[in-house]
Amino acid sequence: MSADLVFMMGNYEARIPRDRRYSDNHLWLQPHDGAYRVGFTAYSVRLLQDVYFLNWDIEPNTAVRKKQEIGQIESSKAVSSLYAPADGTIHEFNEHLYDDPSAVNTGGYSDGWLYRFSTSEEFLTAEQYVEKLESVWEETQRVVKGQLN
Repeated sequence: MSADLVFMMGNYEARIPRDRRYSDNHLWLQPHDGAYRVGFTAYSVRLLQDVYFLNWDIEPNTAVRKKQEIGQIESSKAVSSLYAPADGTIHEFNEHLYDDPSAVNTGGYSDGWLYRFSTSEEFLTAEQYVEKLESVWEETQRVVKGQLN
C-alpha cells in the first residue's frame, strides 16, 4: 500500500490515506462489507477539535439524499449539522460512539467511523481531495480566524 498523503494545516499534518475515497463535505469512505464505512477526515477533525457528542436524526436502513441533514455533532468549537455525502442508504451507526465519541478524535480512520453507507455515487481520490483542500485552504484560514477573533 502506498503512503498516506499529507496536507499541512499550518503546523498540523492532516494525513489522507490513499486506501479510501473522499466526499466534498470532508468525509472518508472505505469499502466494507458491500458498502462503505464513513468517517471524518483528519482535516475535519482538526477543524472541529474535540468531539463530545453525536446525535442522529434518522434510523438505520434509511434512504437519504445528498446534503440531507442526518444528525448533529458537538465539539469544542461548535454544534454542527451533519449531512449525507450522496444519495444512498445509511445502514447502521457505529454504536460505540454513542457512549464514547472520543474515538472520532483518536481513531478517526479506524474505530472512529460514523456509519455504514451504500451508494452508487463516485467520490474523490486521495489526490483529488488534497487538491480540493489546497484550493480552499486560504479561505478556510480566513473563516477560522474570523471566528476566533
